Amino acid sequence: LLPSDIIGVKVYNYKAMEFEFRPGPVFTNILLADEINRTPPRTQAALLEAMQEKQVTVDGETYKLPEPFVVIATQNPVETEGTYPLPEAQLDRFLFRVIVDYPSRNEEVEMLRIKRVKGEVIDVDQVAGPKEVLEASKTVAEKVKVDDTILEYIVDLVRATREHPSVLLGGSPRAEVMLLYASRAYAAISEGRDYVVPDDVKAVFFDVMNHRIILRPEYVIGTYSREPLWSYRAIHGILSSVVEKVRVPK
Repeated sequence: LLPSDIIGVKVYNYKAMEFEFRPGPVFTNILLADEINRTPPRTQAALLEAMQEKQVTVDGETYKLPEPFVVIATQNPVETEGTYPLPEAQLDRFLFRVIVDYPSRNEEVEMLRIKRVKGEVIDVDQVAGPKEVLEASKTVAEKVKVDDTILEYIVDLVRATREHPSVLLGGSPRAEVMLLYASRAYAAISEGRDYVVPDDVKAVFFDVMNHRIILRPEYVIGTYSREPLWSYRAIHGILSSVVEKVRVPK
């Protein structure tokens, strides 16, 4: 898989006697990158501009992506054969990393019940289009109030990840922005409020931060000797200690 397979390529049109741009699959509202860490680093880097600037550049020309533009990716554990580590710059552009564990026993049984009746047929009804998503996003940004004390709390939390003795690389300023966005959305969608409280920040803190910090190998090896270096349990322990340490605004 080459970068041009994702963002597109210019081909020569013999009839028009000129090069024309043929857009790749990145020109969509929702881009699903399945097993993203199986692609080589150069191909992964092709998404950096798209994820941050919502545009791609090919042969010096810039092409805007449709709005909204969302990237959803899955990845395999780093120990899996044939995987490449995702660069920090790319990881930092993802809002969340959601850890998907095995379903419960009851959920697995229910899954089989559904498969027994419907097989592989899945009926999905569209509940919103691009226009509705953009309007909802704008409403959250304009209507949900965030006090300065909450902004300071967000900054203190992220800065604390950089200062933790077991952390090699802590959260970046972009992490603070993402934590603000996620807290505001959580307050509006999950709690039905038009203002953010510290509990909203805490609720999304792990999902926003767990892929943005890199632990010191000696900490992981010494503390979780039977866990891999990417141990989510180790990361969760660090982030939990950060939340406990940082003073909560009143």
